Amino acid sequence: MKKLPIGIQSFSSLIEEGFVYLDKTDMIYQLANNKACYFLSRPRRFGKSLTLSTLHAYFDGRKDLFVGTMMEQLESKWEKYPVLHFDFNNATYNSVDNFRDYVGTMLEDFEPEYNLQSKEELAVRFKKLINAAAAKTGKKVVILVDEYDKPLLNNILNDDLKDEIRKEMKAFYGVLITCDDNIKQGEPF
Repeated sequence: MKKLPIGIQSFSSLIEEGFVYLDKTDMIYQLANNKACYFLSRPRRFGKSLTLSTLHAYFDGRKDLFVGTMMEQLESKWEKYPVLHFDFNNATYNSVDNFRDYVGTMLEDFEPEYNLQSKEELAVRFKKLINAAAAKTGKKVVILVDEYDKPLLNNILNDDLKDEIRKEMKAFYGVLITCDDNIKQGEPF
C-alpha cells in the first residue's frame, strides 16, 4: 500500500519513495510548453512548491521520474535546461542586510557551476548568472521562484523595512525583463 504524501514538497522524493501521486503532469506539460511566464497564486498548502519541484524535474530532463505519468506520453524530447530554483521560504527577513545575505547565498549556490564569483549587487550577479548559464549550456534558462513574497509578508507591519526590501526585490526581479532573450518561456505546441 502506498503512503500518503502529507507535507511532501519534493516531486523526486514523492516518486522515488512510492507515495500516492495524483497525476497532473499533463498540466505541467501545458504550463511548460506555452509561450508565457506564469504567476501561480493559490492558498497556503495547496501544492505550489510541489508544482515547482515537478517543473524543476521536468526541465532537468528527469524522464525517470515521469514513468507511468501523462508526461511520459506527451514529451518526446526530454531536454535538460539550466534551472535556477530560488526558494525564499527558508529565512527570516528582519533587515535589508539579512535579505541581501540570503539572496546572495542562493546565488552562490549556482555561481561556481558557471565560473562566477562576485560580490557585486544582487541584480548584477543575477544577470551575470542567467547570461553565463545560457552561454555555457546553449539553452535558455528556466527560473523558478518559490515564496517570492515572504520577505514582504514577514514585514507586513513594518512599512519602512517592507519598502526597503521591496526596492531590493524590484531591482532583483527587474533582471528578468532585461535578460528575457536568455530565459525559457515555453514554446507553442
